[in-house]
Amino acid sequence: MRTALKAPCAGLLLALPLLPPAAVSAEGSGRFVDVTAASGVTFSHETGGFGQKWLPETMGAGVVVFDYNGDDRQDLLFLNGRAFPGREGKAATQALYRNRGGLRFSDATRAAALDISAYCLAGAAADLDNDGDADLYLSCLGTDYLLRNEGGRFVDISEAAGLSREYEFGASVALFDADRDGWLDILATRYVTWTPESDIRCSLDGVSKSYCTPESYPGASPRYYRNRGDGTFEELTRQAGVYTPNAKSLGTAVLDLDADGWLDVAVANDTQPNLLLRNQGDGTFEEIGVLSGMAFSESGVARGGMGIDAADYDRSGRPSLVIGNFANEMTALYRNEGNFLFVDVAPPARIGRPTLFSLTFAAFFFDYDLDGWLDLLFGNGHLDPDIETVQPNVRYAQPTQLFRNLGGRFEDATAGDGGDLAEPRVARGAAHADLDGDGDHDLVLTTNGGPAAVFENRRAGAGHWLGVDLQGTTGNRDGIGAVVEISAGGVRQSWLVRTGGSYFSQSQIYPTFGLGEAKEVDEVVVRWPSGTIQRRAAVDADQRIKIVEQAKRPGQ
Repeated sequence: MRTALKAPCAGLLLALPLLPPAAVSAEGSGRFVDVTAASGVTFSHETGGFGQKWLPETMGAGVVVFDYNGDDRQDLLFLNGRAFPGREGKAATQALYRNRGGLRFSDATRAAALDISAYCLAGAAADLDNDGDADLYLSCLGTDYLLRNEGGRFVDISEAAGLSREYEFGASVALFDADRDGWLDILATRYVTWTPESDIRCSLDGVSKSYCTPESYPGASPRYYRNRGDGTFEELTRQAGVYTPNAKSLGTAVLDLDADGWLDVAVANDTQPNLLLRNQGDGTFEEIGVLSGMAFSESGVARGGMGIDAADYDRSGRPSLVIGNFANEMTALYRNEGNFLFVDVAPPARIGRPTLFSLTFAAFFFDYDLDGWLDLLFGNGHLDPDIETVQPNVRYAQPTQLFRNLGGRFEDATAGDGGDLAEPRVARGAAHADLDGDGDHDLVLTTNGGPAAVFENRRAGAGHWLGVDLQGTTGNRDGIGAVVEISAGGVRQSWLVRTGGSYFSQSQIYPTFGLGEAKEVDEVVVRWPSGTIQRRAAVDADQRIKIVEQAKRPGQ
């Protein structure tokens, strides 16, 4: 992030042409309603701020959507800060809310042993040991946590597993099988090198202290851990080609750039060039961000990158990237042109100008109206409450923006379909998931130093849908890295099953496909990381199906 007062899916079989704008109705059908009070979610984020304007106070925290207890409902884990060492403050821990159905949640933090008092920012959940339940990685200020799920109760195995015990400024996390051995590996990004003792005093007026920019601090490399399959991890950051000491990373997105089955990683950096780590299939990565065109803006400037996501929004058969940037730096939409080349098409796609004055943290693709085209959500909020005194066009609390996909171009649907999303807030993390089991995706947002919010998707007149849940046997149990393809109504869609994305958060990992008017899916194809291909024909719409890989997974 810059100073608060500074001036200005992979693997698709068939590439389809864009529909002309006139062929897609511009009339929306979804509406998001704030149901936080009725949901039972009472979480409020703690920044630890005590008047000294330390950098971590501005970062906020994310939310992880996952099924921690195996009841096929999506639960919510909110990451949380705490008082800084030596300072007094209210007791604050991470917060887990169990989904009881019907958009009702109950606090399960203590019962799940997640009442951990640590300054955590991001997280990811997946089955790291292939035992059938989802484990957790928490990325924190200080040291990270690796938590093994033992039947709905979590046990800290961080030190025994081999995680670094150095004091670091944690950021986003991706859990993925980088080497295709059937075990999920870990990429944990870092923001900058900062400690309470090394805090720098910055001032804009020469008198009062202000938040320093990330340029004031040295960068910090992501860490890469290879899963040995025995409950321990081997750090291979340098050996794998991931070591990037100047990085100042915030968002992480997993994708398959060239549909070769090897998972790549895109990283949004703050005031440093974005990274694109191409998996070379031999246990190493090649950084091609600059060569690909997604490292900088079109004018060659490194922007303040925050949240990031990857998906095939234009039905080209290739994953493109969206990156939320700082205020006065419009959101980037890097369209994948093939041959590892990306072009920022935010202005012609009609998301450039509407996002210019927003400070966008959360950013992700999802099909909110189930018409078969992936829409966009941006969670916005500034750093400094006094920003309007020097930049009248920029607000501290900002609306969350919703953009509807009209066949490769977008319209701002915030004031219409967005409903209660238009209420300004200081947003940070955000995630999407079918929280009430009705097929469409609801939303969860976090606020920096404030309450979380839950939004129900009330989709009167929306399209049909199909959810596809995977269980791996030869590969990792969650099917992460698998590509799910469907054909319905003459249209093909694909989704790469993955963790992470957005800003410090994780959305529901199994895909939900919008089918529009189609009441049946002609074919579902799953391309597993092991190379196995499974097909299922003539599947009725408006249901969630489960597909189990036809083989045994490692360790069995």
